[in-house]
Amino acid sequence: MDLTLTPLNFLLWAIEAGVVFVVSTLLFDIVHWLLHVWGRSKSPLLRRFARWHWVHHAFLDRKMRVHTELSRQNLVFHVLPEFATGVAGTLLFLLVFPWPAVVWVIVVRIWMLWLTIKQEGVDGNHMAMHRISGQQGLLWVSASYHAMHHVHPNNFFSSFANVFDLLFGTGAQIDGRRFLITGASGAFGTAIKKRIERLGGIVETAKSGVDFSAGDYERMREKLERADLLVLSHGAKTEGAWDANYTTFAGLIDLFVEIGRTRLTPPEVWALGSEVELHGDFGMAELRDYAVSKRAFARRALGYYRSPELVYRHIVPSAFTSQMGKGPMSADFAAAVAMFIIRRGFAYVPVTLTTLAFWNYFRFVRQTPEIPGAPVAIDSHAGR
Repeated sequence: MDLTLTPLNFLLWAIEAGVVFVVSTLLFDIVHWLLHVWGRSKSPLLRRFARWHWVHHAFLDRKMRVHTELSRQNLVFHVLPEFATGVAGTLLFLLVFPWPAVVWVIVVRIWMLWLTIKQEGVDGNHMAMHRISGQQGLLWVSASYHAMHHVHPNNFFSSFANVFDLLFGTGAQIDGRRFLITGASGAFGTAIKKRIERLGGIVETAKSGVDFSAGDYERMREKLERADLLVLSHGAKTEGAWDANYTTFAGLIDLFVEIGRTRLTPPEVWALGSEVELHGDFGMAELRDYAVSKRAFARRALGYYRSPELVYRHIVPSAFTSQMGKGPMSADFAAAVAMFIIRRGFAYVPVTLTTLAFWNYFRFVRQTPEIPGAPVAIDSHAGR
């Protein structure tokens, strides 16, 4: 084992230390998940371990209030066991890597423990909040991401590096949340509705032309006030494409965001995009309005995607079979893949057989966004 302090060895140790930290964090997150599962165990000992962990959830409750009278219990029953589990997982790597990488991670963990004790359990991921941001990250756990675990304790288990939720699909809350779906009688809307209900979501539907129309959304206010999450899956390919694919999408999202501004958790929106955002209309006149409207909404969608006011997920599928025409995949397959990706916490959701939706991500994030809440154009020629 070469322990000579050279630039190459230093770089290798840094990489190894990163691997040690991420994997040992995953080991703790598995234990964290087990502590939640053990609450339903037949074993009194396992149920006791689970109750100890729930002291932590009482310390920072589901309304994101810190109960300082539980600070000592939180340190004893959560912070110290978390530290011990992380150190144990870190020490296992002495069997694999040279000791400098392992020591670095242990030093980092001791420093984090000292800061947490000094602040009596109120650290970067555990603090009182009046409003959780819609910008929650993906690969690394932010305060807003971990706050969602305290609001929804059966999901969002990752503690530092977001490996557990990405692997096991616990990066979104479906069960018990109230969903409002537009276009629920369409192919994708029907398929996503069934999957949401199968996972325990409570679904209400809204119909274009009945519950809302371009420029008229007040009829939707009551339904939006009841909803935690809005799924926009209505649309049109030819006549009325601009109003269906752009105007009503933006109008409904803006009203939903306005309604949700006083809530602890941000409103969440899933909106159906298209690979046409990347490839355009292929010169086909019958697709021109559809392509223009979808590209225009993609610019608007980027503003939502970057906004702290909501959790916005942009679903970009390849063509699927629907009333608008035949496609290379079924709507049920598109909905299944979308749910698989969403449950892992992704905000950009490519559902593709052509790979175009993957490439579209780079175009999507590099375009000039429209400002959310800006006046919505109704002219079908706008944006051309």
